[in-house]
Amino acid sequence: MLSAADAGDAAALLAAVPADRRVALVDPRFVGHVHALRLGLTDPRFAAATVPGALTARPEARPALLRALHRATAAVGAGAPVVAPETDPAPEDRTVPGRIAVALEAEGVAVQRPALGSLVAAVPTDPQQQAAAVAQVAAVDDEAVRLRGAVKSRDGFFTTFCISPYSRYIARWCARRGLTPNQVTTASLITALIAAGSAATGTRGGYVAAGILLLVSFVLDCTDGQLARYSLQYSTMGAWLDATFDRAKEYAYYAGLAIGAARGGDDVWVLALGAMVLQACRHVVDFSFNEANHDSVANTSPTAALSDALDNVGWTVWVRRIIVLPIGERWAMIAVLTALTTPRTVFYALLIGCALAASYTLVGRLLRSVTRKARRTERAARALADLADSGPLAQAVASLVRGPKRALTAPAAALIGTLVMVGAALFLPYGSWLTVVAAAVYVVLSGFAVARPLRRALDWLVPPLFRAAEYVTILVLAARSDAPHAVPAAFGLVSAVAYHHYDTVYRIRGGTGAPPQWLVRTIGGHEGRTALVAVLAAVLTHTSGFTTALTALAVAVALVVLVESIRFWVSSSAPAVHDEGELA
Repeated sequence: MLSAADAGDAAALLAAVPADRRVALVDPRFVGHVHALRLGLTDPRFAAATVPGALTARPEARPALLRALHRATAAVGAGAPVVAPETDPAPEDRTVPGRIAVALEAEGVAVQRPALGSLVAAVPTDPQQQAAAVAQVAAVDDEAVRLRGAVKSRDGFFTTFCISPYSRYIARWCARRGLTPNQVTTASLITALIAAGSAATGTRGGYVAAGILLLVSFVLDCTDGQLARYSLQYSTMGAWLDATFDRAKEYAYYAGLAIGAARGGDDVWVLALGAMVLQACRHVVDFSFNEANHDSVANTSPTAALSDALDNVGWTVWVRRIIVLPIGERWAMIAVLTALTTPRTVFYALLIGCALAASYTLVGRLLRSVTRKARRTERAARALADLADSGPLAQAVASLVRGPKRALTAPAAALIGTLVMVGAALFLPYGSWLTVVAAAVYVVLSGFAVARPLRRALDWLVPPLFRAAEYVTILVLAARSDAPHAVPAAFGLVSAVAYHHYDTVYRIRGGTGAPPQWLVRTIGGHEGRTALVAVLAAVLTHTSGFTTALTALAVAVALVVLVESIRFWVSSSAPAVHDEGELA
């Protein structure tokens, strides 16, 4: 820590600090809680942040910081105030760090101003103000505020009332022993995998152990985020691990239950894959809708206004959060039913619960979309195009039909294509080449759907419809096949493809765009994979070759996607994205 006599001295000292370091300015008169300074000066997610009397800048914001300090020195030397005379700055902007923060914002640098709540951060100018500030500091328990802040501001009922009251103390225990959120995330994954292994034994004792371990895994899953918030240890890698491990844990557990049931003579692989497909499609509805409206201009939807009004009535908030069956409620239900009933019962409950939740959210999203008057931005259209995951076949069709005016809207083309593909898989004789013809029709309609930017009110439906077409086609063709173990192989394929789609979502959220086009082309896009599975079912009818082909395709997709994903997230400079409001 170095002391500066004035802004010019501070600029000289900061210029001498290596360019790859974070720097901070703190007014020597600062009085406040230590955690207020932590929030303002140590959160790695923001290029610049400030609290009254303190300012921090990451390497990318340091050039603007130095320019602001030099301007401040010149202004003071000329006898002019740093802030323009016609402005009436807030008290926190009258300090040097506060004025520099205003100057940074004037340059276009986003300066984060964390909400301090009851925490104190002040710069007293006389002994009376200093005594008052010291008294305020003493009156507020800094550690209690820090513990409360470790919990998500918006979470599910089960997590809020059954997990967070004690998991925050586990997070503090971890922080005091130097454990990182990534280590806790990994421990949660390992615990869930052990739970899946226990379920795979097919014994009552194994099921009871699996249920208990799944709940322990969820406690750790909550703890990692709370540890990140408690100690402000956010990272790009942590955001990726937290996002992807939840899906890996859930899918592994479904597989464990299916294996356990098979040991007892009950084949529930179709139910397991169905639960995974429904959950993934439900998520992509949320992702697609949110990205479509991420930065929409204006929101005049009466449905949204009603939702906001209901959020002001306490009991309706919790009812609505329970209805959507978030990860806490879902895992608690799975754990209890695993311990007390059978895998088949678990999957029936999952399918019913997720279907009701999906219906509720889909209807709400549709009502909001048709009743709002908002203009979609180019970013939203690009995000929807990336989420569509169109491969070379659909892109080729799109390039041919882009010019002429289309009779079908994008959602209509995607819906008809999905119905044709899924209907053929369901109702045509298994292995019929007419299913391949239906796949060709699906490819053409997929191209029609993405031929123009997805900017209309309901265009966010296109990615979910494509996901449903691909996942359900794979499920149905595998289930109707006589090939042994075809459904477990399909489970692996859908898992690999779903990982790619989740990875796409979190790259977009990190502001780095979708995976590279070479990756999408290499794995065929949604329409290419769907058509390939239809061809394989026709060529390899009633032979074990279909299972082998699905397995080979799953391994190939998983290898390409995982290698590129790991390379990206390990080397990426993407910001750490932690979803404070997402219920998963």
